[in-house]
Amino acid sequence: MKLATLDNGTRDGKLVVVSKDLTRCSAAGYIAPTLQAALDDWERIAPELELLARDVEHETVPCERFHERQAHSPLPRAYQWADGSAYINHVELVRQARGAEVPASFYSDPLMYQGGSDAVLRPRQDIPLGDPAWGCDMEGEIACITDDVPMGVSVEDAASHIKLLMLVNDVSLRGLIPAELEKGFGFFQSKPASAFSPVAVTPDELGEAWADYLIHLPLMVDLNGAPFGRANAGKDATFNLAQLVAHAAKTRNLSAGTVIGTGTISNKGADGGPGQPVAEGGAGYSCIAEIRMIETIRDGAAKTPFMQVGDSVRIEMRDAHNHSVFGAIEQHVVAV
Repeated sequence: MKLATLDNGTRDGKLVVVSKDLTRCSAAGYIAPTLQAALDDWERIAPELELLARDVEHETVPCERFHERQAHSPLPRAYQWADGSAYINHVELVRQARGAEVPASFYSDPLMYQGGSDAVLRPRQDIPLGDPAWGCDMEGEIACITDDVPMGVSVEDAASHIKLLMLVNDVSLRGLIPAELEKGFGFFQSKPASAFSPVAVTPDELGEAWADYLIHLPLMVDLNGAPFGRANAGKDATFNLAQLVAHAAKTRNLSAGTVIGTGTISNKGADGGPGQPVAEGGAGYSCIAEIRMIETIRDGAAKTPFMQVGDSVRIEMRDAHNHSVFGAIEQHVVAV
């Protein structure tokens, strides 16, 4: 099933069930007022939502037109947002560009940081930028939403706690990252509010595209209306979402409504080396930093600029029939 949150004048919005083709929705308030409320009691509430989803498909319940532009993030605020780094190709390029080796532990123990989840951008909300020197970048990712996850959960059991999947634009301020990392205490100012897709879907909606706890579909990232990235989220992943959930829960319980991200989707080139731009027949990139790293490795200096005021980014995923799965994240950078 597909779920979304619409604005009703409250912080957490109202839960709706969305048709598979993203054209219609039906209010689910009599089942659960919000997505968080549904996650808090998922085992009992999910079957009722599934019944409503069936009725939406059959058009046997009152429905209204679903407009992606009116959607909140599925979780307008979440108890936790932790972002991993499943695609080590991305890390390898960053390290290579500055002449540093990737520690061996990175291939067996995922990187992860705790992001801000108290204020989340809507899927079509502008990205506020205080200073162009901050180096505004998009990062196209996948994220899952869990129910309650016990501390020390195995990877196999962690998979059963993945209840919903979304797309992410994990906005990064690249110009602020080095100084923060030098402090040895992780990201904060360099990781402003992220945006999530208009719709969250249960894994079964993806059919065969959901395998090995990865989505085997290209992530479509467009920059200023031109194809920038078409990296396949099912390829070149060092870790899958079940492994990331288990990693996050190693020393703590995860509350229902926890969001775990994959990090930037990144594919190697056909020859095993750095990927090529879409315009040159490659899968392109899910963030600007990656092409800048490749330019640095190849030419000695980066030339592709980070996002400026007025630039736009669109992130979407389409299935084998070219149908949008999650709706689109579509944002413009604005000065503040």
